[in-house]
Amino acid sequence: MKILVASSYLHAWNSVRPEAEMFIEMVKQGHTVTVLTQGSADYNQRFNDCGVKTLDCYPNKKICIKTIKAMRKELLAGDYDIFYAFNSKTIPNAILASIGLMVKVVTYRGTTGGLYRHDPSAYLTHLNPRVDGIVCVSDAVRQDVRQRVWGIKDNVVTIYKGHQLAWYQVEPTPRSEFGLTDQHVIAVCAAHVRPSKGISVLIQACQQVNNPDFHLLLVGSGFEPHLDEIAASPMAERIHLVGHRQDVPSIMAMADFQVQPSISGEGLPRTIIEAMANGTTSVVTTTGGSPELVDDAKTGYVVPTKNAIAFGQAMNKLANDRAQIAAFSQAAKTKLDNEFNAKQTVQRHIDFFQRLLG
Repeated sequence: MKILVASSYLHAWNSVRPEAEMFIEMVKQGHTVTVLTQGSADYNQRFNDCGVKTLDCYPNKKICIKTIKAMRKELLAGDYDIFYAFNSKTIPNAILASIGLMVKVVTYRGTTGGLYRHDPSAYLTHLNPRVDGIVCVSDAVRQDVRQRVWGIKDNVVTIYKGHQLAWYQVEPTPRSEFGLTDQHVIAVCAAHVRPSKGISVLIQACQQVNNPDFHLLLVGSGFEPHLDEIAASPMAERIHLVGHRQDVPSIMAMADFQVQPSISGEGLPRTIIEAMANGTTSVVTTTGGSPELVDDAKTGYVVPTKNAIAFGQAMNKLANDRAQIAAFSQAAKTKLDNEFNAKQTVQRHIDFFQRLLG
């Protein structure tokens, strides 16, 4: 099988690795893969070392004539079976480049919401009739997309991005860096904050935690709109604004548990995956794909969205039971290894591609 991929690989290594390593494994299995991406992407060297051809071809806008011509030239020269496009820039350009050709066009969808039949721009992406199949990051995304598409509902599938535990094994950040010790129970919320992240719910939820050794670390950017709420909280002295960090996986490994109070819009949160890989349990909400990662009362807790009391009660259970934290954390690590591993992801993609071609 010959596969042409259009995606961005300029992001953090851990964020692109599950996707990139999938194509490297496909080459190992005898398939031909060419990746259209930024010429300056760090992953290009590994791609080339592993037999994946890369071309400096990435659009600077959603309809880029130069990119469309380059894509079409490669499609004609390479006689590809599958053209797999991953984001809001590559998808419309890939669709336009493929018009009139036999190649099967596959798109990737990583979030719920924002795809509507009444929106003309949606017909430049997943709703375009030139799209033959859509791979969704989670069942929640798949259900959302199936409500929007027209004639290809059976070709909208969930394929989880695959992971290997070894990719995420890191040394924990020292607790002393935050003025904390092993005596303290630490929860982490890592986010680039926007309204959908539910930070106000989290701040209110903290009041339900009765362990005086409990501390919450807020890691990331955009927490400024919540500073007054934090200052007014009885927990204010134990809520730490950490800011943007490059060592989020290490902070997750240091924490007792991580929290995701999102109220909407999640696909399959990477922070939960990084926590699972390092044996850190989670408290999450029912939005998006989070419940697909966390088994309630088995690998963590899943609570209703926008319910600060329920979220706080779940946090309180963990904050007062280190044995439960340890059991959930090990179960979370095992779940990631068993149900979200890289080999399964590759095989499911190959099976899906062959079904489209069949």
